[in-house]
Amino acid sequence: MSGHRSLYRAEQLPVFQNRMFNTEAAARGCVRGDVELVQDHATGLVFNRVFDAALMVYDADYQNEQGHSAVFRQHLETVAQVVRKHFAGRTLIEVGCGKGHFLEQLQSMGFEITGLDPTYEGTNPAVIREYFTPAVGLRADALVLRHVLEHVTDPVAFLAQLRDANGGRGKIYIEVPCLDWIAAHRAWFDLFYEHVNYFRLGDFARLFGTVYEAGYMFGGQYLYAVAELSSLRTPVCTPADAFEFPTDFLHGVTRSAARLTAAVTATAPYRPTRAPSAIWGGASKGVIFALYMERAGAPLDLVIDINPAKQGRHLAATGLRVHAPEEALAHLPPGADLFVMNRNYLAEIQAQTKHQLNYITPDHENI
Repeated sequence: MSGHRSLYRAEQLPVFQNRMFNTEAAARGCVRGDVELVQDHATGLVFNRVFDAALMVYDADYQNEQGHSAVFRQHLETVAQVVRKHFAGRTLIEVGCGKGHFLEQLQSMGFEITGLDPTYEGTNPAVIREYFTPAVGLRADALVLRHVLEHVTDPVAFLAQLRDANGGRGKIYIEVPCLDWIAAHRAWFDLFYEHVNYFRLGDFARLFGTVYEAGYMFGGQYLYAVAELSSLRTPVCTPADAFEFPTDFLHGVTRSAARLTAAVTATAPYRPTRAPSAIWGGASKGVIFALYMERAGAPLDLVIDINPAKQGRHLAATGLRVHAPEEALAHLPPGADLFVMNRNYLAEIQAQTKHQLNYITPDHENI
């Protein structure tokens, strides 16, 4: 059986949600691309059929460091314990190690680890600024692959390349976003151009003959699996693997836009000004949320993010400027609406804002 079934379409999304821009004009002029998610009839895998890998050129303006949050650091500690459980005493390679934060965390735990990432900017001698290929001449007992597989075309072929580069052997830890969580939570703001693949837990059972452990992390938003690289195989789709988005998947766009529009209507013409509309989270979710709100006629005013590398710069597509929390909060009166892009960070955000605001998630739930 060949071919695919269309699941979801979105037009002209920024190809990089986490690339930051120095001016509003540059941000609005960012490179864009379309998304057409399909499910392959043969493999059951879900991917963007019109993805163009040639557009994906990462550079120093790409900022996706999440380690500034204590909540995310706790997630990394959970991941580290899974790595320790399965890979203790083994040599490691982290493929796509990014800024090297997790690699250094594993180093501090005593792991002998080498990182590979052509965009690495630091000075750690354990990181090589290259892709992992046989030409690198490195092999290890196990590989770590965190939030990489969703970015590559043909994930089966990519995993085969990793296996072959590692001499056809070794275990692998894989972590990716969870498509079932996205669908169940109507998280339309979690579908990006940059993610060409979207995985479900069952995909890993079909990708590998030997899976040592698999499950959900980070409040169900992420999937993980520990598998044997030598058992990699082409997945085969069964009727039970069919996937569909809920029919009301995009209803949250209308609800959120109506909430923002109502705030404007309620204050005019009696008050010439109103409390700014604000979101907390200037990363992928915030970029997509802001873009859809602008398209729905309910543009946002403020974006808050704790990452210093994002502050003072502008979001792709909308050009919104990112504010540090203390700067933005000076413009938000008590009781003002604050859209929290990721509920995993709610307690952290409430503490930083002294519980003075009205917290709303993009699915329009008041918290």
